[in-house]
Amino acid sequence: MKKKKKKEKRKKKKIKKKKTKKKKKKKKKKKKKEKKKKKKKKKKKKKKKKKKKKKKKKKEKKEKKKNKKKKNKKKNKNKNKRKEKKKKKKERKKDKEQNYEHVERRTKKSRKKLLLSRGVRE
Repeated sequence: MKKKKKKEKRKKKKIKKKKTKKKKKKKKKKKKKEKKKKKKKKKKKKKKKKKKKKKKKKKEKKEKKKNKKKKNKKKNKNKNKRKEKKKKKKERKKDKEQNYEHVERRTKKSRKKLLLSRGVRE
Protein backbone atom coordinates (compact mmCIF):
# COMPACT_ATOMS: atom_id res chain seq x y z
CA MET A 1 0.00 0.00 0.00
CA LYS A 2 2.73 2.44 0.91
CA LYS A 3 4.55 1.58 -2.28
CA LYS A 4 1.41 2.20 -4.32
CA LYS A 5 0.92 5.58 -2.72
CA LYS A 6 4.51 6.54 -3.37
CA LYS A 7 4.18 5.50 -6.99
CA GLU A 8 1.03 7.50 -7.36
CA LYS A 9 2.70 10.49 -5.77
CA ARG A 10 5.62 10.15 -8.11
CA LYS A 11 3.26 9.84 -11.05
CA LYS A 12 1.44 12.96 -9.95
CA LYS A 13 4.70 14.77 -9.54
CA LYS A 14 5.81 13.68 -12.98
CA ILE A 15 2.56 14.80 -14.51
CA LYS A 16 2.75 18.07 -12.65
CA LYS A 17 6.33 18.58 -13.67
CA LYS A 18 5.49 17.80 -17.24
CA LYS A 19 2.66 20.29 -17.19
CA THR A 20 4.78 23.06 -15.83
CA LYS A 21 7.51 22.35 -18.33
CA LYS A 22 5.00 22.51 -21.15
CA LYS A 23 3.63 25.76 -19.83
CA LYS A 24 7.08 27.23 -19.58
CA LYS A 25 7.87 26.11 -23.09
CA LYS A 26 4.70 27.74 -24.35
CA LYS A 27 5.62 30.96 -22.62
CA LYS A 28 9.08 30.81 -24.11
CA LYS A 29 7.59 30.18 -27.54
CA LYS A 30 5.28 33.16 -27.11
CA LYS A 31 8.22 35.33 -26.09
CA LYS A 32 10.20 34.09 -29.06
CA LYS A 33 7.25 34.85 -31.34
CA GLU A 34 6.97 38.34 -29.92
CA LYS A 35 10.70 38.86 -30.33
CA LYS A 36 10.44 37.65 -33.91
CA LYS A 37 7.50 39.98 -34.52
CA LYS A 38 9.45 42.89 -33.06
CA LYS A 39 12.45 42.00 -35.17
CA LYS A 40 10.26 41.79 -38.27
CA LYS A 41 8.73 45.16 -37.45
CA LYS A 42 12.19 46.64 -36.96
CA LYS A 43 13.34 45.12 -40.23
CA LYS A 44 10.25 46.49 -41.99
CA LYS A 45 10.89 49.91 -40.48
CA LYS A 46 14.52 49.76 -41.57
CA LYS A 47 13.45 48.70 -45.05
CA LYS A 48 10.93 51.55 -45.19
CA LYS A 49 13.59 54.00 -44.03
CA LYS A 50 15.98 52.68 -46.65
CA LYS A 51 13.28 52.97 -49.32
CA LYS A 52 12.51 56.51 -48.22
CA LYS A 53 16.20 57.41 -48.33
CA LYS A 54 16.52 55.87 -51.78
CA LYS A 55 13.45 57.78 -52.98
CA LYS A 56 14.86 61.03 -51.58
CA LYS A 57 18.22 60.40 -53.25
CA LYS A 58 16.46 59.63 -56.55
CA LYS A 59 14.41 62.82 -56.27
CA GLU A 60 17.53 64.88 -55.54
CA LYS A 61 19.32 63.32 -58.49
CA LYS A 62 16.36 64.11 -60.76
CA GLU A 63 16.25 67.68 -59.48
CA LYS A 64 20.00 68.08 -60.05
CA LYS A 65 19.66 66.74 -63.58
CA LYS A 66 16.74 69.09 -64.25
CA ASN A 67 18.66 72.08 -62.94
CA LYS A 68 21.72 71.11 -64.99
CA LYS A 69 19.55 70.82 -68.10
CA LYS A 70 18.00 74.21 -67.37
CA LYS A 71 21.44 75.76 -66.82
CA ASN A 72 22.79 74.24 -70.02
CA LYS A 73 19.73 75.41 -71.94
CA LYS A 74 20.32 78.94 -70.67
CA LYS A 75 24.04 78.68 -71.44
CA ASN A 76 23.36 77.47 -74.96
CA LYS A 77 20.74 80.15 -75.48
CA ASN A 78 23.24 82.82 -74.49
CA LYS A 79 25.90 81.20 -76.66
CA ASN A 80 23.57 81.21 -79.65
CA LYS A 81 22.61 84.80 -78.94
CA ARG A 82 26.27 85.81 -78.95
CA LYS A 83 26.86 83.90 -82.16
CA GLU A 84 23.87 85.59 -83.79
CA LYS A 85 25.11 88.99 -82.62
CA LYS A 86 28.54 88.34 -84.06
CA LYS A 87 27.03 87.22 -87.34
CA LYS A 88 24.86 90.32 -87.57
CA LYS A 89 27.82 92.54 -86.75
CA LYS A 90 29.87 90.90 -89.50
CA GLU A 91 27.03 91.35 -91.99
CA ARG A 92 26.62 95.00 -91.02
CA LYS A 93 30.35 95.58 -91.42
CA LYS A 94 30.24 93.97 -94.84
CA ASP A 95 27.25 96.08 -95.87
CA LYS A 96 28.93 99.19 -94.52
CA GLU A 97 32.08 98.49 -96.51
CA GLN A 98 30.12 97.92 -99.71
CA ASN A 99 28.14 101.06 -99.07
CA TYR A 100 31.31 102.98 -98.27
CA GLU A 101 32.88 102.02 -101.58
CA HIS A 102 29.79 103.23 -103.36
CA VAL A 103 29.75 106.51 -101.41
CA GLU A 104 33.48 106.97 -101.95
CA ARG A 105 33.07 106.69 -105.69
CA ARG A 106 30.21 109.15 -105.62
CA THR A 107 32.06 111.70 -103.48
CA LYS A 108 35.14 111.47 -105.69
CA LYS A 109 32.99 112.42 -108.65
CA SER A 110 31.22 115.22 -106.84
CA ARG A 111 34.52 116.58 -105.51
CA LYS A 112 35.83 116.71 -109.05
CA LYS A 113 32.69 118.55 -110.12
CA LEU A 114 32.99 120.97 -107.23
CA LEU A 115 36.61 121.72 -108.02
CA LEU A 116 35.78 122.26 -111.68
CA SER A 117 32.99 124.63 -110.84
CA ARG A 118 35.38 126.60 -108.70
CA GLY A 119 37.77 126.73 -111.59
CA VAL A 120 40.57 124.83 -109.99
CA ARG A 121 42.15 122.26 -112.19
CA GLU A 122 44.34 119.47 -110.99
